[in-house]
Amino acid sequence: MRTVHDMARRLYRAFFRYDQVRELKKNGFRAGKNLKILRDVEIDFSHAWHIEIGDDVTLAPRVQILAHDASTKTHLDYTRIGKVKIGDRVFIGASSIILPGVTIGSDVVIGAGSVVTGNIPDGQVVAGNPARAICAIDQFLRRKEDEMAACPTFGEEYTMRKNVSSEMKAEMNRRMTGGIGYIV
Repeated sequence: MRTVHDMARRLYRAFFRYDQVRELKKNGFRAGKNLKILRDVEIDFSHAWHIEIGDDVTLAPRVQILAHDASTKTHLDYTRIGKVKIGDRVFIGASSIILPGVTIGSDVVIGAGSVVTGNIPDGQVVAGNPARAICAIDQFLRRKEDEMAACPTFGEEYTMRKNVSSEMKAEMNRRMTGGIGYIV
């Protein structure tokens, strides 16, 4: 259940046409082309100038990117800060957390719910808490291509942005006998 604060924030952003990336850039955030930020993503506004994101990056719902860690503030009077750099063609799965000081290479997939505590080299698929390497990106993509060949696939007309009909939704569920399908 959403808190009152979350609901108020959503209303404020909708009413004032809040542009998160524009506001972050005013605070020094750097982002490349084709950055896709899905709902409820939180990018550390108070230290945005420490965060750089490359081209063709997707941040799934509820991703958090942190450039500071205040766990030492109460006891040591200092807050730990760290640069966060994310390469090109990176997908960060839902509810993942990227901690301060992390560099993520290019061509990386981070599984949903992961906590990224250390650097990730180019071409890796990682998942878990803390995130660990699962396989190379080319192995992952070959497995998914094989899976796609055996599963039903659907065109863009089957998406919310194209106003998918109730009948089409039912058809998708009927055709996905193994529980999985792919959509453009």
